[in-house]
Formats: sequence, C-alpha cells, structure tokens
Amino acid sequence: MSKVVCLGGGHGLAATLSALRSITSQITAIVTVADNGGSSGRLRQEFPIFPPGDLRMALAALCADDEWGRTWAQIMQHRFVSDGALDGHAMGNLLLASLWSEDEDPIIGLDRVGSLLKTVGRVLPMASVPLDIEATFITSTGRIVVRGQKEVATAKGRIESLRVIPQNPMARIEALTAIRVADWITMGPGSWFSSVMPHLLVPMQLDALVRTKAKKILILNLDAHANTAGEEFAGSTPEEHLALFHHYAPDVSIDYFLVDQSVVRERKTLTEMASKLGGQVVAADIRKAPGSIHHDVEKLALHFSHIMRQSLVG
Repeated sequence: MSKVVCLGGGHGLAATLSALRSITSQITAIVTVADNGGSSGRLRQEFPIFPPGDLRMALAALCADDEWGRTWAQIMQHRFVSDGALDGHAMGNLLLASLWSEDEDPIIGLDRVGSLLKTVGRVLPMASVPLDIEATFITSTGRIVVRGQKEVATAKGRIESLRVIPQNPMARIEALTAIRVADWITMGPGSWFSSVMPHLLVPMQLDALVRTKAKKILILNLDAHANTAGEEFAGSTPEEHLALFHHYAPDVSIDYFLVDQSVVRERKTLTEMASKLGGQVVAADIRKAPGSIHHDVEKLALHFSHIMRQSLVG
C-alpha cells in the first residue's frame, strides 16, 4: 500500500485527503500553520498556539468511515452560533487549543485527537512554530506589502514576492521523515499564495522535497482568475502559478500536474511549462459540477488511482 504525503491547507487539502483515503490508509497530511482569520485567528491572539482550523479540517477529512468516525467528524466541524464569545468558534478548534494550552507537544495533541477520531493516517504541522505570511504585490497604484494569510489570499495585484515570518522556520522531524519515506507526495489545490506556496518557504521541508524519491502530483486550482466570495485573487494563469512554483523551488521536480480540463486555456503553453518542471499534464474532469469552485472527491480519487497505476506500469 502506497505511503502518501499531502501538503496544503484548508478545503483544498481536505478534498485531496478525502479522495486519497479510498486508495490508501498510509496518509500523512502536512498542513500550513499561518491562518490568522476567523476562529483560528482569535485563538492565536489569545493563546500562543498553532492556528487550529486547517489542522482540524484535515483531521475531520481523515476520520474513520464508520458511525464513530462520522459522528466525531461532525462534532469537530460544528461551529457555534451565539451572541457571546463562542460565536464562530469550531468545536475542533477549541479541543486542539485546550490540549495545546496545557503545554502539550502540538504533535502529541494532534495524535491524541487522531486516536479519538480513529483517523486514517496522521496530521502534522508544516513548521515547528506558528507562522505569518507576507507578500509584496504590484498594483495599479504602486507596490504594497500585505501581511496575514487571509489578507494575502484576497489581495489584488500581481505578486512580486512571498515570505513567511519568522523567516527560515524549523520543520518538524516527523514531517521530514514522512516526506523521506513517501511513495507519493501531493500538493494543492488551495489558495496558491497562502496554502500551497508557503510549503516551499520552510527550508528544511524544501530540501526534503528535493531529496525524496517520491513521485509528486501537483493539483492545480479550478479557476486561477476567481475573485468572488472571498476567493484568492491570483491575477494569474495556471502557467504563471507554475512559474511562481518553479521560482521558489527550482530543484523540485513534479511528475504529474492534475488540472480540470475547463481551466486549460493554452494547452501547449501549459504542457511546455509542466515539462520544464519535469512532468506531464493530466487534464480531466475533476470539478464537482459545471461552474463549481470545488473539486469532486470521487473524481479526484479516480484520477489519483489512475495516475498511480499508470506510474507502476510505466
């Protein structure tokens, strides 16, 4: 059974995990830890902890597929609605914050929750400390610096540079080991600047991605041009996203680029860019429905399975 490591954050990572769990039980999710909005942002301000939201979503996506697991997944994702201080908080965020505020090692806390949920696989943080994301954008009025995952994800303009604070953070040995022994590594989909690219800004993790013998799949977003309902304003084509990836990780080769066929506007250009990064484009129907901004879990699972079988045959 293949050992798969999935890098990302938010809903995009959750979709990837939900798809892969039907293929293998040996899954490790490595999750961005820079969220500063909503419940996670409020908890970060109150306690010196990792933002729990993306980690919670990954745990819920990997819950056991039985009554126990499904029940706990619902509990973890439950969000309070009130006129008081609990309004907007997710139950899973509070559970993780409770464990971490007792000075428990963050990964021990995640493993404890994973055991409670009977998760398929393991959930780990991207770095050893909570991070902030900062980016410089070129806009019609000049150059602006934007700080915060939420702010970077919704900023308008052409991105000039991206960084994490503190710079050069340490990675966790558990995450580095998972990358080293993996058979497959996936990255994306998700907010490109705030959920995907930050994984390349942790030097030890980047080095592990360069050195690993695992084959890699990069899942591109459904619409690089969206700027509605709070989605990331990329201002970029898929080709430009890949160019940014290559800029920050020139020595990381990607074997497969999984992209929804509706996003491909210049197939030749995209294929050439993918080739420069060492891989091939797999254009397929992976959208939940026409016009949807969400990936279909069953379609993703089908194409992940096909890619992995094709690789074995090749």
